[in-house]
Amino acid sequence: MHSLVLTLVVSLALSLLLGFALGFFKKLFFVEVDEKVAQIRDALPGANCGACGFPGCDGFAEAVATGEAPVNGCKVGAAPVTEKIAAILGTGGTAESEVCVLLCQGSHDVCKDKASYNGIQTCTAVKISINGLKNCDWGCIGFGDCDRACPFDAIHIKEDGLPHVDYDKCTGCGICVAECPQQILRTVPTTRTGALALCSCRNPKKAQIMKNCKRGCIKCMKCERNCPKGAIKVINGIPVTDYTLCDSCGLCVSGCPTKVLVLLENKLVFTGCPAHTATA
Repeated sequence: MHSLVLTLVVSLALSLLLGFALGFFKKLFFVEVDEKVAQIRDALPGANCGACGFPGCDGFAEAVATGEAPVNGCKVGAAPVTEKIAAILGTGGTAESEVCVLLCQGSHDVCKDKASYNGIQTCTAVKISINGLKNCDWGCIGFGDCDRACPFDAIHIKEDGLPHVDYDKCTGCGICVAECPQQILRTVPTTRTGALALCSCRNPKKAQIMKNCKRGCIKCMKCERNCPKGAIKVINGIPVTDYTLCDSCGLCVSGCPTKVLVLLENKLVFTGCPAHTATA
């Protein structure tokens, strides 16, 4: 009985001693937390995708609070989050929602494979080993590196062998863009209108392009000649649009013999997802 009481007394004394020690060291090593960091962190979507260039939302919040990152750096949150952060910091800042677009139409029935492949099932591996799988060296390989990389379940390889983007889920974070070894994924503002070339082929040989892909740009220059605003130019083999001049007249689209050009307002179709209804 005496031993039990002694054990309880010693345990109580040790508990009190440790409690005082913890309290002392807590005050001794206390680091004051910037209230703005906590407020910014609460305003972020919590995706921790890293698209901002920082290690998760916590890292981005600290960087914004210290001026190391812009208030519009969160692509996932886009304009709504930017406005919240700007209000917290008492500064201005805007961000436009973006989505990802595939600049290729080389599906299985449009562009055939140049060989069979039995190696590692990734686009990067195919690119390194045989410089792509399609007859067009610039075409989509279709092994789904973008699909696996997307943290928002917004892009999937379908039966035609191409990645298809769910624009309601896509946040324009750019992770799939960075993963694509062919560099044929691009983010564009959801509100953008005008012509876009869905082709990345830079082969200058018209006959070879027509043989390799039914939807390849054959560099006929009709888009340049047809545009009354001079808004489209073929640069390095690809039609490039100056969106400050383009008025979506559609003459370049209707005149393209291989249907390479589309109007973005017809391409980017949304069904009312909250992520885009504010800006789309």
